[in-house]
Amino acid sequence: MKIIRSMYTVILGVYLLIIPAFGQAPLPPKSAAEIQHAIKKLQVLGSVLYVAAHPDDENTRVLAYMAGEKGYRTGYLSMTRGDGGQNSLGDEQGPYLGILRTQELLAARRIDGAEQMFTRAYDFGYSKNHQETLEIWDKDKVLSDVVWAIRKFQPDVIITRFPGPEKGGGGHGHHTSSAILAQEAFDLAGDPEAYPDQLKYVSTWQPKRLLWNAWRWGRGDDQQFEDAITIDIGAYSDLLGRSFGEIGSEARSMHKCQDFGGLNRRGELIEWFQHEKGEQTTTDLFAGVDATWGRMGENKIGKLLNKAYEDFRPANPSATIPTLIKALKAMEGKSGYWYDLKRTEIQKTILYCAGIWFEVNSDEPLVAVGDSVKMTAEIIKRSAYPAKLLSVNFGQKDQTDNMNLQLANDNKIIEYKKGFVPENATPGQPYWLVKKQDKGVFNVDDRQLIGLPQNLPAIMTTWTFEIDGMTFDYSVPVVHKYVDRKIGELYRPFLFAPPITINLPQAVYLFSDKKTQEVQFQVKSFANQSDVTLTIEKPEGWTVSPEKTDLSFAKKGEEKSVSVTVSPPDFQSEGELKVIAHTRNFSGSHSQKVIDYNHIPAQMVFDPAETRLVKIGLEKRGELIGYIMGAEEETPTNLEQIGYKVDFLDDDKINTENLSKYDAVIAGSRAYYLRDRMPFHQEQILEYVKQGGTYIVQYNKNYELRGIQPGPYPIQVSRDRVTDEDSEVRFLQPDHPLLNFPNKITQADFKGWIQERGLYFPDKWDDHYTSILSWNDPGEDPKDGALLVAQHGKGYFIYTSISWFRELPAGVPGAYRLFANMISIGKSGSQPGETASQETESEK
Repeated sequence: MKIIRSMYTVILGVYLLIIPAFGQAPLPPKSAAEIQHAIKKLQVLGSVLYVAAHPDDENTRVLAYMAGEKGYRTGYLSMTRGDGGQNSLGDEQGPYLGILRTQELLAARRIDGAEQMFTRAYDFGYSKNHQETLEIWDKDKVLSDVVWAIRKFQPDVIITRFPGPEKGGGGHGHHTSSAILAQEAFDLAGDPEAYPDQLKYVSTWQPKRLLWNAWRWGRGDDQQFEDAITIDIGAYSDLLGRSFGEIGSEARSMHKCQDFGGLNRRGELIEWFQHEKGEQTTTDLFAGVDATWGRMGENKIGKLLNKAYEDFRPANPSATIPTLIKALKAMEGKSGYWYDLKRTEIQKTILYCAGIWFEVNSDEPLVAVGDSVKMTAEIIKRSAYPAKLLSVNFGQKDQTDNMNLQLANDNKIIEYKKGFVPENATPGQPYWLVKKQDKGVFNVDDRQLIGLPQNLPAIMTTWTFEIDGMTFDYSVPVVHKYVDRKIGELYRPFLFAPPITINLPQAVYLFSDKKTQEVQFQVKSFANQSDVTLTIEKPEGWTVSPEKTDLSFAKKGEEKSVSVTVSPPDFQSEGELKVIAHTRNFSGSHSQKVIDYNHIPAQMVFDPAETRLVKIGLEKRGELIGYIMGAEEETPTNLEQIGYKVDFLDDDKINTENLSKYDAVIAGSRAYYLRDRMPFHQEQILEYVKQGGTYIVQYNKNYELRGIQPGPYPIQVSRDRVTDEDSEVRFLQPDHPLLNFPNKITQADFKGWIQERGLYFPDKWDDHYTSILSWNDPGEDPKDGALLVAQHGKGYFIYTSISWFRELPAGVPGAYRLFANMISIGKSGSQPGETASQETESEK
């Protein structure tokens, strides 16, 4: 094996080319059949854009069929990143969940063959109507993003997953809004007067037609789909060895945090497509669209590519190269959307046919601005076909290594590089999180970033080849390759890091009295050497000591702990404590969070190093809680912050004898779905209640209870929810202990809530239950099932569908006060319905 070793300085730059598989292998392996399938797609010059609202809204079977069977350039435009959904894998919520779901979409696209785009819209949670959604999203901004996506992608056909309001909408304000925006953008994308600032980068574009991918959930009657185009998307590909139903099902199963794993679909799969806008057709989605090279007047190129496909020899893919080179030469001097796109695809296919594999790896996933990065460039050609590597560029025009090497068969070449990261480089924070977001939209200033699924690569390398006298470039990002001993070879993005990160262990620190708390945080250096001064920003009225700390780090990766003492004011107060690091050439506030699951590349987030300080007036009764984990993980930590000791209850600990020591037992969100043995624990838990215990069950989805009654008396859970976090709260039983002991709950306790009031409220319940609260979204009937309580024997059972998993981590004071009352109810001395004020005073 020939090894070339050299060391030199590379100044790293900024690149405008995005690689969809960034974080995966830059050139993943392809079989001969997959190469031939790629050659077949080179002959197709048609594009289709699928539009919906969230990750997991897309019809992956349709995407797989359009991209794989028809060969169209296929894209999915999701209005949001799914930030407001639930997460069954871990504790990521809000923008962190959006990052996870973005990567799940990209994992799905790597399977179904489509490309991924977004708007700046933020998933603020369930919305019951499109009017609310479009107001919160700032309709004009998001509409401009849809127009931008159409102009960039130039789809011949647009397909929406949901119908507009005239056909009943999509059952969710975000769903219906995605259809409305797609329809309006269809008309605006071709209008030079609409969003003219975009035309510095793109041209106007008018799609041929827009259709709704109609589905039975949206059918008003049996006649609704009479005029729809029907397509069997279950076609089987001999080259790929799978049907597109199977491929689409596999792609959909990548939405793992939403529990969307499912069986692969085989055989006939009929989809309906109903006309919405543009030229009408009843026969074919692409009727009137020339999706061949004939649309460019290039029948010669089309014939060459067809010959490459027909003459392809799986035992010798390199025999196809001369024909592909002829097609490439026929495109010389020509530019435009299809020429540029197909030129890149042909070049990539030539590399595959020649058996050429190459990549550039960093020895570390993160390198601090101002420090050096070691890179390993590797290339090997596994065929006898002659090819030269002329040069490798590592980021700047003047940073090119001229190689002029004839690549021998199966002879790997390795080159070692060392580069320096400019001190003005930007740490690799997801671009849509760099600036503080508004309630319904991310703030992104750079127009050319809008819509990209993820950041541009930190370093892009360009390799120049000569094959059959033809010279061409191909670009790949620098990635970090590593080995997990349990899994094998893995890739993750290479990022620039801040020199110093500060991780505070809690998102919120609660102070329910005048006692001080120690806040200890971890400071980590990503620089080789660093002298650091930490300063503290704090809310008015709070005291932090010390406010300044000096540290010195001798090497990269070193960590140190720093403690400060925080004293609350005498009054109720909320605000942010922020830690700022100052080095010789850098000042900033960055934490470090890793989002890492086996089905996605590890993601890094560098949010500001801050935590929320909350001083609340809170009393509690009881000390020890047993917690049955559900889908969320933060509530136990939140309860420990207000002085409770929390034990996690595994299945073997859920029995009446063990439970008797707890002041309350709490079932986490969706525990009855996620804990298989809950039906078998029910008798023991209810006996604990009967003997005087308190059992609190948080929300479960209506279909997930699987016929189980979580309480001693019947409850029927519905899909009802209240999405307006500021909706009026009505006290149905103002004298009940839950509203009085040990904390007097008032309207002020329901201010500052986030995203919603609650979800999956019961809509019917036994007369033994007392309903405590009522609220509703505008124009709807009251929802009284958010907080139900019943006495059972000597104890209490509480069912609550309030969104505690959102409100407690956000540090909402009233949520803590009311939750403390639920835990304390068994200590109130009152029976349900009795006045609690006298007992409260005597306890005080």
